[in-house]
Amino acid sequence: MPASNALDDLRALGAYRGFTKLALARFISNLGNGITPIALSFGVLGLPNGSASQLSLVLGSQMIPLLLFMLFGGVIGDRYKRNKIVGGSDILGSAFVLVSASSFIFGFVSIPLLCAMGALFGVLNALWWPAFSGVLPEILPKEQLQRGNSVIGLLTNFGYTAGALVGGILVAFAGSGWALAVDAFSFFIAGVLVWSIDLPKIIRDESGTMFHQLVVGWREFIARKWVVSVVIAFTFINLAYESTIGVLGPLATKESGYGPREWSLVLAVSTVGMIITGLVLLKVRLTKPLVYGITPMLLMATWIFSITFSADIWIPIIVAFFAGVAIEIFYVAWSTSMQHNIPEEAYSRVVSYDALGSYALAPLGLIFIGPLAEQIGTKNALYILAALVFVAAIGALSVREVRQVRNEA
Repeated sequence: MPASNALDDLRALGAYRGFTKLALARFISNLGNGITPIALSFGVLGLPNGSASQLSLVLGSQMIPLLLFMLFGGVIGDRYKRNKIVGGSDILGSAFVLVSASSFIFGFVSIPLLCAMGALFGVLNALWWPAFSGVLPEILPKEQLQRGNSVIGLLTNFGYTAGALVGGILVAFAGSGWALAVDAFSFFIAGVLVWSIDLPKIIRDESGTMFHQLVVGWREFIARKWVVSVVIAFTFINLAYESTIGVLGPLATKESGYGPREWSLVLAVSTVGMIITGLVLLKVRLTKPLVYGITPMLLMATWIFSITFSADIWIPIIVAFFAGVAIEIFYVAWSTSMQHNIPEEAYSRVVSYDALGSYALAPLGLIFIGPLAEQIGTKNALYILAALVFVAAIGALSVREVRQVRNEA
């Protein structure tokens, strides 16, 4: 797929007010997001007595408040201007990342400090997530949503790839602190861009208490068996993926005698798979979106399994490309299916239940996967996670309503 086609699509979608700023913000923000996993993982593992258990604790500290406040974020996202919530969360979040960066640079880093900053960032992310998912449907008409999601995903992945490559170099030569400082700056710029978007006025349902609003969102969520089924499957898929990206991948890479540059190549190649898939999805319509979106998760299981061969680092690097293909197809298929089939006035609340369920076990995975790997070995822990992804994907595909989902133009 020629790159010029993607540029043509970007220019066409740019005619819709706010789309260009949103796309640019995602690119800039993900420059930093590509750096952070490498900087934080190898930063913690490189501390005196740094261990897999400590890394699990740092990563889990962000995920727990994210889930605790997610439903609250869904109500906020349906009541107030979503771009202000997204932009404000990014701007405030940049300050917390900068504190973590400074702790590495100036030598006062500690596990409790990193956990505290992660927890505060997790609260903001709980507000950010449900609001962000509803911004694009306020900018684009429904018939443009798959293209819009593809372009946003494409620019996100370009940013993440660049960030992963730069992150490996920054961590290796400048240290984790300066790498995290770049991430903080990217969040600030992205936040300012999204804050400045002028969204159209939408009448919000502000009646009733927060509990009432949550009940309405819950009814919309459980009314669709395909939503519930996919969310249950991704409870386990996300547990496995987050544990692999955050803990077991860097740990296996380090145990094999490699470091941040090699792990950054794994992440970068995965994102190249996302980019190429995003280009294809600009022109290919997913007629059975969830069948096409979930089936490639079997490639995700294969990639997690391949990390057990990290002594030959080229194996997980190559297979990471196909994991990226799987992630991008699911992202576009799921986002578009939700945006087509969930009422706009309850969208953020449904997404908050989606996120809460999809990531319900991820904090436990992050917290306990390090100690588990220390007890049974990193390879055995990876075998378990790969099997978990495989079974969860097959389970979701066995549900008839999942296979029957269609997105009307």
